[in-house]
Amino acid sequence: MDDLTGYVSDDELAVGPLADRGIAVDTLSWRQRTQEWSDFDAVVIRTTWDYQRFPNDFLAVLDEIERSTRLLNPASVVRWNFDKIYLKELSGNAVKIVPTLFETHFSAENFAAWLEEFETPELIVKPRVSATAEHTYRLRKFDAALTESFEARPFLVQPFLETIVSEGEYSFFYFNGEFSHAILKEPKPLDFRVQEEHGGIITAIAPTDEMRAAASKALAAVAEPLLYARVDLVRDAFDGFQLMELELIEPALYLRMDREAPTRFADAVAARIWNQTCQ
Repeated sequence: MDDLTGYVSDDELAVGPLADRGIAVDTLSWRQRTQEWSDFDAVVIRTTWDYQRFPNDFLAVLDEIERSTRLLNPASVVRWNFDKIYLKELSGNAVKIVPTLFETHFSAENFAAWLEEFETPELIVKPRVSATAEHTYRLRKFDAALTESFEARPFLVQPFLETIVSEGEYSFFYFNGEFSHAILKEPKPLDFRVQEEHGGIITAIAPTDEMRAAASKALAAVAEPLLYARVDLVRDAFDGFQLMELELIEPALYLRMDREAPTRFADAVAARIWNQTCQ
């Protein structure tokens, strides 16, 4: 994005390892019009954390890039992952997701019905196209002030999970399909959002076999090869794990949380670029 003020990014940790593999890096806004995308052997999507505000423009730029060079992850993956309706498809493929309703009408009557359906005192409501918890709300009662916002876009309704505040959300990172590292993201006191931009606390973890299995199952549901993927899980009330989101567009990769993660990422990028060259 044009301005990363207020956001946390550590992608620069991969620049040195990429240089060691003969790969030079330029960092460009997705809106830039001064350099031809065809000048590059590959374009990797990273901190485009405003794409949800300009979805059509963003997708058009990705199509332009893909006509000019290799885009990682590819535009087909981005389009699939762009709208959180993909969660319904994953659920149909036996991936255990956080219970989710896909709605288009925000009203007091519907809100009451959602509370009853989930048998919960609190709901999470968020747009189907969103990033960095933008327009994500934790609600105990219907808020008429949100009606206009959600009438303009389809949205998700989920039960609020207490484990988000009592334990946090787990993220698992994969490069070229291989597990790299994992972290725990905890919200700051009196909040439910785990992103660093909202005060989230990040800790490196050694995941259990059960966590790894749940993350791998979610990732295996994607047929296309991926340069990078982040799988976000939350513990459910039965001590299992549910998929919160599968992040394939612009996930923060938290390279600083594992000493070898920048090297693993660089190896994955190099494999993609050099394999392309040899074809």
